[in-house]
Order: sequence, then structure tokens, then C-alpha cells
Amino acid sequence: MLRAGLIGFPSSGKTSLFQLVTSAREAPRASGRADANVGVSRVPDERLDRMTALFNPRKRVPATVEFADIAGVGGARTGAQALLDVAPFRNADALLHVVRMFRDPSVPHPAGSVDAARDVRAMEDELILADLGVVERRLERLERDLKKGNSAELRREQEILHRCREALEAGRPLRALELAGNDAKLLRGFQLLSAKPLLLVLNLDEADLAKANDAVGIAGLESFMSGAATRAVPICAKIELEIAQLDAADASAFMADLGLRESGLDRVIRASYDLLGYISFFTVGEDECRAWSIPRDTQAVLAAGEIHSDISRGFIRAEVVRYEDLLARGTLAACRDHGELRLEGKEYVVLDGDVINFRHAT
Repeated sequence: MLRAGLIGFPSSGKTSLFQLVTSAREAPRASGRADANVGVSRVPDERLDRMTALFNPRKRVPATVEFADIAGVGGARTGAQALLDVAPFRNADALLHVVRMFRDPSVPHPAGSVDAARDVRAMEDELILADLGVVERRLERLERDLKKGNSAELRREQEILHRCREALEAGRPLRALELAGNDAKLLRGFQLLSAKPLLLVLNLDEADLAKANDAVGIAGLESFMSGAATRAVPICAKIELEIAQLDAADASAFMADLGLRESGLDRVIRASYDLLGYISFFTVGEDECRAWSIPRDTQAVLAAGEIHSDISRGFIRAEVVRYEDLLARGTLAACRDHGELRLEGKEYVVLDGDVINFRHAT
């Protein structure tokens, strides 16, 4: 399951977004300390809907994204530091920064004015400062350990962390380093906040909904968006609240009137999925049609492990057919008869939209 942590300044709409995407009935309660509220959202996928209609299974199981919200802390600095002590944020695959762009005199902005670019930079600085403290403390421990005995592994870690400190001291987030391989794996072990991919959720004013596609430019965030692993998605939380209270037919008609093809909440979930480079493959049958989340470029044997570790260990072959071919033919047997269902080995790279049956030893 993908995990995303919601961050944002007070009165940005962060907690409202959490309630909307997770269908939480009540807002998280402040407790005076950093507590995480966790909820799960289903990834919208028309392909799964159509295969469910085809197979009429007893269960339909979509891919999911876990969202975490934090309550009980005030101020950006306190909040960013507090995230380091909250497991759902340390373990998050990405951070979603809810940025206020709506204007509402009845909901004053803590800084006195609405300025999205200022808020984005301020939050980024807080994440950087929080990470800098972690990196400096680890470097101090490394120096002590290296005095006791030289180690190539510790030396390499020290080199990477020196690079991290230089970037952080220059005001650059660690995601900008674009580390790969063992270096990236080493950094993941520290669960540093500014190393995580970042999605800006631009919470628009209702009057600006027609200009949603230009939201990044209107906010003056073009330069910020040029950074690595950084995306943006515009929504209007006020409108989303109204849509969430309607039945499906009325919601569709309302969105059509607004010129929206899908809800902003679906766009947030899809953008989170895309930001992390995840894809979906499917397993289908009369018992269950299910979407599985895996990173792009995952080999078949590892994808099998998402279902169950025993399937990965006993992997023999993967029976693979494209989603489009299965819908066109109507049955797996027809796809096999037309040569569209093929056998693949452990090293096959699973593609988005693959429908797979794994053969495995028991």
C-alpha cells in the first residue's frame, strides 16, 4: 500500500482534505502533542470497474493509498520537527502539502495574507531544517564510531551524509540529490522528510476553479515545480465538500456543469500514485477482481510477492494478458485461443494494466 503524509499550515484545508479522501466523519482532535490520524482511500480505476462488470466476482478490491494527518501541534517549525516523531510520516512514501490559495475573510490566514509561494517555501525550509538536525546528529555519531575503527561502509555513509548536509545548508531538499542504488537505499533508512517526493495540493478559491490549469503560474510556483520529484494538483475543497454530499448521479451532473471530468479527490489520489511511479496490475476471477500496486519496472517474481510471499518463493511462470485484450475477447480462454495470453518468467517487467495469473509451487 502507498503511504502519504498530509502537511500544511493552519487554515489551509489540510484536515478537510483528509476527511474527504478518507471519508472520515469527524475532524482529528487536537491533543497537545503530535498524533497521527490515518485513513485509507481507494484508487479510482475504470479498468477494474469494467473487469468487475465482466467477471461479476464476489469481491472487488481496488488499490489503496493510506493518508496520514497530524493534529495537536501548532506552527510550521513545531509541526515539521514533530513529524520526525510520528511513524506514519517517517514511513510515508510521499508528502502532500496542502497549500491555501482560497480567499475567505472569515478564515484568516495565520500569516495575515494568502501567498501560496511564500507558504510553499516556508514549509520546505522547515522540512530542510528538520532533516539538517537529523543529518548532523548522525554525522557526529559516525565520527565517534570511525575513531574506534575504520570501516568502508561507515566511510561511504559519511560521504553521502556530507553531501546531504551541503545540500540542506544551501537550502536544497534532499529529493534534489536524486540518489540511486545503494546510496538511495542508505538514505531511506533515515526516513528524511525532504527526501520524500512532494505533491502540492493547491486549494483554490471557488471563483478560480475555471483557471485551475493555470494554478501553478498564478501562485508563482513555476521555479519550485522544476525541482525533482515534485508535482502539483489543483482542487477546490469547498466544491469537493459539496460533491461529497451528493449521490453519484447528482455529483456527475454537478461536475459536468463545472467542466470537471473527475473529482479533485480522485485527481489527488491519481497524482499521488503517479508521483511515486506506481502502476497497477490485476488479478481476476469469479471470486475476486483486484488491483495491486507496485513500483514501475517491477519484475514478475517481485510482483507475485505483493500477493503472497509463498507465490514469489514458489514462482514458476506468470500467465499475462493485456487488460484491453481481455475486455475485447471477454474471457481468458478466448485470449489464450488467439495467442494473446502468454507465459512469462521471473524477470518479466510487469506493465501497467497487465492481468496476471501466477503459477507457483505449493
